[in-house]
Formats: sequence, structure tokens, C-alpha cells
Amino acid sequence: MQRLDETSAHILLIEDESALRLTLGDRLKKEGYAVDHAVDGLAGLEKATASHFDLIVLDIMLPELDGFAVCKRLRSRGVTAPVLMLTARSRTQEKVTGLGIGADDYVTKPFRMAELLARINALLRRVPAARDARSDVHTFGDVRVDLRATEVTRGDQPVELSSREFALLRFFIEHPGLTLSRKELLTKVWGYHAAMFTRTVDVHVASLRQKIEEDPRRPRFLLTVQRLGYKFKP
Repeated sequence: MQRLDETSAHILLIEDESALRLTLGDRLKKEGYAVDHAVDGLAGLEKATASHFDLIVLDIMLPELDGFAVCKRLRSRGVTAPVLMLTARSRTQEKVTGLGIGADDYVTKPFRMAELLARINALLRRVPAARDARSDVHTFGDVRVDLRATEVTRGDQPVELSSREFALLRFFIEHPGLTLSRKELLTKVWGYHAAMFTRTVDVHVASLRQKIEEDPRRPRFLLTVQRLGYKFKP
């Protein structure tokens, strides 16, 4: 999961029209944003679920998978980043459809760059506000996690976690709904870069499940994403 830094918003631009993708991408970079690209719906969906983005600019008319389907799948997978839909369609019903499946705003082509940037800035202003409002205390099911005090309870009983288990749980909590690969978890939580240690992640996830899941064999919170990794679903 890549972020350049905490002050540079990371934007994913999913657009198949190369001229617009390059023009808008360059302008966003000049505005100080970190920008990543995808040229079709499937590639965009994969990037948006594998990495953290503060905003997704999503065209509707895309090859492989259209923008409506991408947006719907993003929300169903727990991706909460604001989505700005970008399209040549202007009919009201299509705008209603986009907003109804989880898009946050809708801009019709052709558009003025100043208007688009204003809408992007407005959406991004919500991100730090939401981040600042987060509590250090997180609850899911009967589990309570106090990140500042490094305390975990289940029901009224304390849960004893190793420092590594707590670091892993914290990373999951800070990235809800995102699919996290074993390699990424090794890099971010352990500081390892060798794929040969991926079994370490499986062992620690299994241990966490034993301690926080009601039924570790059928986990509600720490989910396995086949062939990809794990996802925390509070």
C-alpha cells in the first residue's frame, strides 16, 4: 500500500482516453497530488482495492468493466475513498444511478479544468477531517481496541497479544476493507522484504483469530481473500 507522505493526497485516475488521462494527470501533479493511473475498469478495480487512495476519479465508459460496475464493486469491498465520476453522459437518470451506487460527485464532459479541480479539492477536504475525527478506540463485535493504550478486550476480559500481534491488528484496523497481501504485511508490520517469510503472516493471523473471533474457523473480521491475502472487515 503506497502513500508518498501524509500531506500529499494520492489520487487514482481511471480513464481510457489517453489524451485526457495524460492532461489531467499532469495537471493534478502540478497541483501537488500524487497520481496513479489505470486504463480500464478491471485494472482500476484491482489498483483501488490493493492500495490506499484519497480520491478516485472514475470514467464511466471504460473497457473491460464500466465505471458503474467498478464503483459498485469498490463499495461492496469496503473501499471508502471518495469517487468522482467523469463521463460524457449527461442524462439525469445516469447521474442518479452513479450517486446511488456510492459515487460522491459527477462531472460531465466536456468540463472546465477549474471546475473539476474545485470539485476534487472539495472532496479531498473531507478526507483529513474524517481522519482527524477518528478515535484511538475501535470496537467491532464484542472486541474493543485502544490503540493509544495498546489494550485489547473481548467482552469484559483482557486479550493478551504479543507486540507483533498488536502491530498486525493495528495495521488491519487502520486499513479497513482493503485487501492486504502477505508481502505488504511483511513489509509494513515486520519490515521484511523476502517472500520466503509469508508463512509468518498466516501464523500470526491464525493466532489473532483465536483471540478475537468467536469462531476462528469462520472468521467475521479477519477474512482470507483467496490468492491475494487478508482483509479486515469491522
